[in-house]
Amino acid sequence: MINYKSNIFIGAALIIFAAVLKAVTFPASFNPIIAISLFSGVVISDKKLAFLMPLLAMFVSDIILEVFNIAPGFYGMGQIGNYISLMLVTVLGFGIKKVNAVNVVGFSLASSLFFFLLSNTNVFFFDTIAYEKSISGYMTCLAAGIPFIKNGLITDLFFSAVLFGSYQLLYKGQSKEIISAS
Repeated sequence: MINYKSNIFIGAALIIFAAVLKAVTFPASFNPIIAISLFSGVVISDKKLAFLMPLLAMFVSDIILEVFNIAPGFYGMGQIGNYISLMLVTVLGFGIKKVNAVNVVGFSLASSLFFFLLSNTNVFFFDTIAYEKSISGYMTCLAAGIPFIKNGLITDLFFSAVLFGSYQLLYKGQSKEIISAS
């Protein structure tokens, strides 16, 4: 079992790394926030912390975007939907009972697609871009997001491989859930 101070350090490092990488790579968004959401759902035994990790990473990145005038960090109702989407990806992570390549790839792809659908639905309903409020308008909105999903799939697979691969190398043979509040 990892000690508490190591848990805090690992969590803080992941949050800062994700936030800075999101800001530096904006608008391409080559960042591990969705992978962290999935990873947290799998390995953090304290469920409050599992939800907190990706939310803090997103929140810190939004502050960086806003403070350094890179992009609007805080932009309204759609943003709340994206935070909820991250929480739902964490819930998906609860479904991984065994960490192996097939599960990590499958759940990572599912997380990317799930986040894509939810975030684009947020755009459709809440963004200032006026999509016709119809099935056709929704399809147009989803089609406009296709370039983002391509990058998202690659990014999420890459960071899921890094996170889960590191986890397997460092903690092979230990229990599935390694990070706790105590």
